[in-house]
Amino acid sequence: MAKRYRVTLTQAERQELEQLISRGKADARKLAHARVLLQADEAEGGPGRTDEQVAAALDTSTRTCERVRERFVEQGLEAALLPKPTKRVYARRLDGKQEARLIALACSKPPAGKARWTLRLLADELVELEVIDTVSHETVRQTLKKTRPAKLSGVVAAPVAGGRSPGRGGSGTGASGPPAGRPVLPEAAAKPRRRPGRLTRR
Repeated sequence: MAKRYRVTLTQAERQELEQLISRGKADARKLAHARVLLQADEAEGGPGRTDEQVAAALDTSTRTCERVRERFVEQGLEAALLPKPTKRVYARRLDGKQEARLIALACSKPPAGKARWTLRLLADELVELEVIDTVSHETVRQTLKKTRPAKLSGVVAAPVAGGRSPGRGGSGTGASGPPAGRPVLPEAAAKPRRRPGRLTRR
């Protein structure tokens, strides 16, 4: 089946994308979409690869490739790299199936170039995978917090906005959080601190 949305980059757009990737300091999703556009480019000299080939090369989904191509044609380069946030306001929590997808995602390998999953990365990925239309990082935090420890094995610390760790009352700082790679347990499951033994004088 012929592509409905064909990516044809100008020389300036191609250079902009290559420079963006070489710097490597942009949002992980933005970098991934830049690679999709370069791989799908059907202009003269471009690879012109199919969605299946691009998805296999970049370890992403064909649906992501389709959406990036569509946004590029309909809305332009910037929208293709990073979609504009919706103006609609949703007051919605995750249902059981969506929670299961979140837990599986949180226990999976983080995106390329990232040492760990953060709350915002998880929220963005849920939207990208079309698990939910939109979700806040706070909803992600609340969902992970109430999940049993057995399901959260392998989930590493993900700082919330302002660099605070998701501890009691959100009053901690990023510096006091657990080191990278250590599982984060919900507050209710944390082991109580032992009181120091009473010293006896001889």
